[in-house]
Amino acid sequence: MGIYEELKERGLIAQVTDENEIRGLINGGGARFYIGFDPTADSLHVGHFMALCLMKRLQMAGNKPVVLIGGGTGYIGDPTGRTDMRSMLTPELIEHNCACFRKQMERFIEFGEDKAVMVNNADWLLKLNYIDLLREVGACFTVNNMLRAECYKQRMEKGLSFLEFNYMIMQSYDFYHLHEAYGCNMQFGGDDQWSNMLGGTELIRKKTGKDAYAMTITLLLNSEGKKMGKTAKGAVWLDENKTSPYEFYQYWRNVDDADVMKCIKMLTFIPIDEIRQMEQWEDGRINEKKEILAFELTKLVHGEEKAQAAMAQAKAAFGGSCEELPFTDVKVETATVIPVLVAAGVCSSNGEARRLIQQGGVTLNETKVTDINAPVKSGDIIHKGKKVHIKINLI
Repeated sequence: MGIYEELKERGLIAQVTDENEIRGLINGGGARFYIGFDPTADSLHVGHFMALCLMKRLQMAGNKPVVLIGGGTGYIGDPTGRTDMRSMLTPELIEHNCACFRKQMERFIEFGEDKAVMVNNADWLLKLNYIDLLREVGACFTVNNMLRAECYKQRMEKGLSFLEFNYMIMQSYDFYHLHEAYGCNMQFGGDDQWSNMLGGTELIRKKTGKDAYAMTITLLLNSEGKKMGKTAKGAVWLDENKTSPYEFYQYWRNVDDADVMKCIKMLTFIPIDEIRQMEQWEDGRINEKKEILAFELTKLVHGEEKAQAAMAQAKAAFGGSCEELPFTDVKVETATVIPVLVAAGVCSSNGEARRLIQQGGVTLNETKVTDINAPVKSGDIIHKGKKVHIKINLI
């Protein structure tokens, strides 16, 4: 089975522009492809996760990724999936977010000579002359076709700014630039990006007379609102300072029964033969499947040690022994409960830790904490409510 056939069996492919050409390029390791990420926050979230996994799969099969950081398109904001205009980011915040993305992506993609490259479209978009862009690129687009795009249709009633109307042209120009500068012959993205991606392939054809290809990924958990990774509290982040490894593990451990095998196919690197066997398991083994999913994805993002710790923590929270928890290394100047809660990642700030204690939400070993200056020593187990349990090792 070639990598293209595996992607299809895993349910990853939604639409392609030319299946025979794309199959041949991908299976032969001849795809020089890009996926774009707009730096709208200082961390990637699980909505980006499938794209990162896809890039990793394709790179392992010999294809060459170009990771595009949208430092330039971030000045505009993608209207896709939006009912209102995105907040405009400052140049300083965009640059900071781009740096955070680079650091996180290096866990998934191998960068280096003749491997993956990372580029920032601010390097060319911010240098464009407006009149030149209108003449060289604008002439290749018709307003009629652009307004047929779903990303614009859903905004027409409330008002589509001219700023956002240019996003399709900017994304299309990215593909053209990457085609000329890096030999990119393929673009990947979510299936909500189809119109923008077609714009890029058409621009390349009109400007160069050459063909380029587009393939969209099936959006995961589509039945739950098209956006994967959203919870009642917000996004599930890949940065452990925003979403702890335990919270990340629990997110996947609590996926709906109907979505478990879909997630295992699309996101894990479990061999497809083993997945076929898992599909034959009886219904009573659904929790085992969920544990496999949660562990594999937590290991991929946070490493095996933290995945093991998250799994042990989850088992302790639901009937296991807290004494079996692995130690969590904590470095603090003062070994009292508030700084330990923050350093261990249980709380994001001293204020949150203080409020949690005052609300009766913290237990130290078997005793409810009422003193915000309660001392903590190595070997102590801190409980946040009934689900979060941390065994402390002071370093």
